[in-house]
Amino acid sequence: MNSPSDIVIRVRHLTGGYGGRLILHDISFDVRRGEVFVIVGGSGSGKSTLLKHIIGLIPPLKGQVWIDGENIVTAEGEERTRLLRQFGVVYQSGALFGSMTVAENVRLPLDEFTDLPEEVKEDVALAKLKVVGLDGAAYRMPSELSGGMQKRAAIARALALDPSILFLDEPSAGLDPVTSAGLDALIKQLSHCFGITFVIVTHDLPSINAIADHLIMLDAHNGTIIAEGTPADLRDHSTDDAVQRFFNRESTPSPSINGVRSHECENK
Repeated sequence: MNSPSDIVIRVRHLTGGYGGRLILHDISFDVRRGEVFVIVGGSGSGKSTLLKHIIGLIPPLKGQVWIDGENIVTAEGEERTRLLRQFGVVYQSGALFGSMTVAENVRLPLDEFTDLPEEVKEDVALAKLKVVGLDGAAYRMPSELSGGMQKRAAIARALALDPSILFLDEPSAGLDPVTSAGLDALIKQLSHCFGITFVIVTHDLPSINAIADHLIMLDAHNGTIIAEGTPADLRDHSTDDAVQRFFNRESTPSPSINGVRSHECENK
């Protein structure tokens, strides 16, 4: 059983959505310090919506979220600013500013939240780029980088303030398998070497199997958690049909197409 000091993120009875649409219902889970925690589920299951609730972009309709013992739902003013500095976020697109060099992009959090001298901020940016394997790309423009390099640059920017937690939304989206595997290796390296806690939204099965220490699976039909555990536990032992279909890459059976069942098509 986890001790209180092991828990870095605690979500309790979270119900939420946006635009008047209820997406998540009574979500509760813990994230342990230093682990790679993955949120999975089919399209429309609320993975990214849950992430936005956890990082405070969208207030939940009900429930609470604690990060290192502080409630991000109720935090205001300086307390909220201090709490937001404890984590970094990498969005699916990477969200780099095209008019700035890669190093200038990485410096942005330092420019916004610190009074460090310019030369120190530059040194920090270069150091973070070296950590993600991009020290040779500091003065290039984002448009000159491949998709995988842009994701690495976004991770370097998220690391600028030395956060203890990184949130990643679909980090392998749009990447080829080899590049995606390299990004998985970087995530595991950052977790192992620096003790960073990762919370990652993804539906990429190879990445899930490669990096996840623990995961939860959301269900699109009722907005709840239908499975929790390690990838191996869920793949090998879950009796839930949706979980088995996900890990075995099986489609949901279709009752018929124009009156003909799919298994009958080859005989028609």
